[in-house]
Amino acid sequence: MIWNAEAECMEREALKRLQLQRLKETLHRVYDKVPYYRQRFDKAGVHPEDLKSLEDIKIFPFTTKDDLRENYPFGLFAVPKKDIVRLHASSGTTGKPVVGAYTQKDLENWSEMIARIVTMAGVTSEDTAQIAFNYGLFTGGFGLHYGLEKAGCTIVPASAGNTQKQLMLMQDFETTVLVCTPTYALHMAEEAREMGIDPTKLPLRIGLFGSEPWSEGIRRQIEKDWSIQATDNYGLTELMGPGVAGECGALDGLHIQEDHFFVEVIDPDTGEVKGPGEEGELVFTSLSKEAFPVIRYRTKDISMLNDSPCSCGRTNVRMKRVTGRTDDMLIIRGVNVFPSQIESVLMEIKGVAPHYLLIVDRQGYLDTLEVHVELEEAYFQDAYRELEILTANIRQQLKNVLSVSAKVRLVEPRSLERTVGKAKRIIDKRPKD
Repeated sequence: MIWNAEAECMEREALKRLQLQRLKETLHRVYDKVPYYRQRFDKAGVHPEDLKSLEDIKIFPFTTKDDLRENYPFGLFAVPKKDIVRLHASSGTTGKPVVGAYTQKDLENWSEMIARIVTMAGVTSEDTAQIAFNYGLFTGGFGLHYGLEKAGCTIVPASAGNTQKQLMLMQDFETTVLVCTPTYALHMAEEAREMGIDPTKLPLRIGLFGSEPWSEGIRRQIEKDWSIQATDNYGLTELMGPGVAGECGALDGLHIQEDHFFVEVIDPDTGEVKGPGEEGELVFTSLSKEAFPVIRYRTKDISMLNDSPCSCGRTNVRMKRVTGRTDDMLIIRGVNVFPSQIESVLMEIKGVAPHYLLIVDRQGYLDTLEVHVELEEAYFQDAYRELEILTANIRQQLKNVLSVSAKVRLVEPRSLERTVGKAKRIIDKRPKD
């Protein structure tokens, strides 16, 4: 089923014309309404009139999270405060939070985009969706809530945490769609089994997961634990929230809502624009946002674009599921290491649970990497020699993929911290100077 065939199946040339029209309007609006963008454009020697084609966007300067923080809280808004009907914000754990603003029209567009991505994942008006994201300044809870309502779903606004009650509600309300982070879905399945509940026997059939990168191995584990189809969706507070892109039933990339966003992939070091099929950093420009438009926003998310036809019939470009972030990348003895690489290795090794922690430190002048790997219950009771063999196997597999040696420490089941939000995967103890 396709929610909005006119938008999602638009002929590519017509879509490009629409994008160009909206891009021109957006550039003029920020130049006229946002002093910061006017100053940036003037300094770069560019003007909205210089945009003659979509490719011309590359002459305009990037926007970064630092730019957003420097203009905290309202410096990048393009409408008077009286026209703003809602504010959201990021967690701000590494500095000032990013504040997102919405007009009434923005909220309507947001609900429309969510309705599209949940429909492409297989959700219908017959479903009951349980939202186990936090409600509040975080965009995930409210974003999915109103979009799922627009799609006709019954909503269980459970919010995050209180896992035993979550499971009770899933049983009593016959929940068919689960909305949360992938790591919390894994934790809920563990908790269900502890309570004597078989997760695969619940009515649940679809998972709408996001807010953190996750591997195909984690997808397979969730689908095994719950006997569901696990789908990914993508969004950022800086852009809108969830709804920017989502997976259809083909599970061959996330369809980007191109009538609302123009997407590029760049080399994170040089800023050079890359072509389809080339991996790099995602950069988004909003095309319809009234309150808080952004121009060439550098997401730090690593992905690639696929513009080939999708079997589902949608024509919008697809992005590969995010494999990591440029700011999550670890440099260990001169080698670039992404947590997603380590996760992909661990998920292929029998006896290992889908929970791990990376400890980075420095001894003398050399960086060290220690990987804490949680064992499955059945393997925790194995003889010492067998655990030694498993440790050596993990160490060798990691070295094959990372080209750097790592110390591996096996830890007992459920000993690593669980979280209802984004999983904490890295502790970096290296001196900052």
